[in-house]
Formats: sequence, structure tokens, C-alpha cells
Amino acid sequence: MTQCVFVQIRCRPGTTYKVADAIALKEIHSELYSTSGEWDLLMKLYVPDDSDVGHFINENLLDIDGIERSLTTLTFKAF
Repeated sequence: MTQCVFVQIRCRPGTTYKVADAIALKEIHSELYSTSGEWDLLMKLYVPDDSDVGHFINENLLDIDGIERSLTTLTFKAF
């Protein structure tokens, strides 16, 4: 089983496309979007149930150069 998680990503100015390319190469996401507003990217991913979400995000995403900040939203039930 997996847990659906959304991660909003703020990139350093001028790095959004490089960050998106690096995320795509890691193949950890289900969907990845460019967004307007306070956050530059929105990523949907599925974290294995036996993984700690925080560790998974830190180890698989936040090592990408250009990421300034992230906001992780956990999901609980689909309607």
C-alpha cells in the first residue's frame, strides 16, 4: 500500500525548470505541475506505507539543488 502526498515546492529564482527536470529524472512523482502564486511546483507522489513521509521527502526530493522550501500535505481519504 501507499500514501498519497502532495508537495508544493518553492525554487530559487531562475531554477524552476532545472528543479522540475531533476524531479522528473528521479521518477518518484505521479504528477508534477508548474503553478502560479507563492509556490512554483506542485507534485503528487505516493509514499510506501512502510516509509516515514518526512524521511522519504528529505532523502528523495530535498537534495535537489534549487529547492528553497517545500510544503507537504498528507491525504487521508478520497471522495
